[in-house]
Amino acid sequence: MPSQPAETSPASEPTSAPPTGTPSAASASDTGSPAEVADDLVQRSHRLPSGLEYTSTTGRVVFRREETSDGKADGFKPKAEIFLTAYTANHAAEETPNPRPVVFAFNGGPGSSSVWLHLGLLGPRLVNSGDAGNLTPPPYGLVDNPQTLLEHADLVMIDPVNTGFSRVVDGNTADEFHAFEQDRDLVAEVIRLWTTRNNRWLSPKYLVGESYGTLRAVAVAGRLFDAYGMSVNGLGLISTVLNLGTVMFAPGVDTPYALHLPTYAAIAHFHGRHPDRELADVVREAEEYAARDYGYALSQGSRLTTEEYDAAVQRLAELTTLDPGFIRRTNLRWDYAQFSAELLRDQGLAVGRIDGRFTAPAEDPQASVNWDDPSLAAINGPYAAAINHYVRAELGYENDLPYEVLTGRVQPWSYKEFEGVPIDVTKTLERLMAHNPSLRVHVDYGYYDGATPHFAAEYVWAHLRLSDAARSRFTHHYYEAGHMMYLQPEARLGQLAALAEFVAPPAD
Repeated sequence: MPSQPAETSPASEPTSAPPTGTPSAASASDTGSPAEVADDLVQRSHRLPSGLEYTSTTGRVVFRREETSDGKADGFKPKAEIFLTAYTANHAAEETPNPRPVVFAFNGGPGSSSVWLHLGLLGPRLVNSGDAGNLTPPPYGLVDNPQTLLEHADLVMIDPVNTGFSRVVDGNTADEFHAFEQDRDLVAEVIRLWTTRNNRWLSPKYLVGESYGTLRAVAVAGRLFDAYGMSVNGLGLISTVLNLGTVMFAPGVDTPYALHLPTYAAIAHFHGRHPDRELADVVREAEEYAARDYGYALSQGSRLTTEEYDAAVQRLAELTTLDPGFIRRTNLRWDYAQFSAELLRDQGLAVGRIDGRFTAPAEDPQASVNWDDPSLAAINGPYAAAINHYVRAELGYENDLPYEVLTGRVQPWSYKEFEGVPIDVTKTLERLMAHNPSLRVHVDYGYYDGATPHFAAEYVWAHLRLSDAARSRFTHHYYEAGHMMYLQPEARLGQLAALAEFVAPPAD
């Protein structure tokens, strides 16, 4: 079970967490009754190098749900303890309303904690992981983040059930939260609760998600609006996937093959397979071919003439630099695991999926697919070391549970609401854009992202039923980087500058 918060170090000043309205667990032992589940929070005071003073609040907040039995109220019962880290600037804390924007952030997976956005991009401290080709060796470390978004907005990092230190309360079942709808509702309730307890209903509010977290962000924004009447000011979508049908390879579904093609070409370019050519030119040619001729070739199947088939093989080989024999054997269709194994097979290397810039020796040089992602393998260690040190040594929170950075414990993940149809939240986004004429959307893409290809996201935007005015509220940012584009230092600086303008736009 979790241990008690440790004594704080002289480097920061401990303060008391605000009242939560939940009974103290300490009194339960006096009566012999089961201990009441209570919030487990610790606060510390800090100062950014810029001079901004802020407070961190770290720990687990009890998620409770009203229940009924036979139509009668059956209590407000604890279901889960959700781990979060909140950073709030001190100078605006007493203002009513507080003018500081609040950014609620989470990653995706499903099964990912928020550590990637927390210590890779947004927070006041960064993991010292290095980058592709120049990785930092163990035991890694932490450095200040001079461009932290905390300079412009308060931050709340959220870990869903079974990620980070978040767990269900004893006697409850974690499986119920390993589902699209229940996960959406839980995250929305955590945001509502934090907003209410901290008197931030009149502060500008933004949701920032990465990967599946972008799908979650749209769904949560819809839930906040429908259930609580809470409108958000913006959605930050990093490595976007709002329609899983655009990225999931399935028999009889050809669209994902075409939408991945520009990413294949970009990764081939990074690895020197398009010498003396500009990345932008290679990507543009792949996009044009994917949108027209490749899509046509895939749709025709066996109706393609021999000449048309041969032309498709030749053009795909030119764009991706894959062997024409491989392209023929796959009948013009291959998924990312096949691409990962094939692109650098002649060098005995497999390429990363999350970030195609990373490589590793192929476990089996003869294998037709590669499921072991070299990019995740390269960065998992630095982020795990950093968060486990940081929450204890710098934020003052102690817990004996393992911090689940990226876990399979949430599988299988239920999408029962989408049975028989693609998993898609674009209709929710269309409705939000219509109901909230001030809602803005920030989108980040990485050209070397094999998990959520940029062309697949562009396909989704092109199919949204939006007015020109609504489309003008989107901003799009492209980086020569991967899924976690902030691994690349120049990309991180560009991201943070754009996000700063997004959450605190200049006055008209």
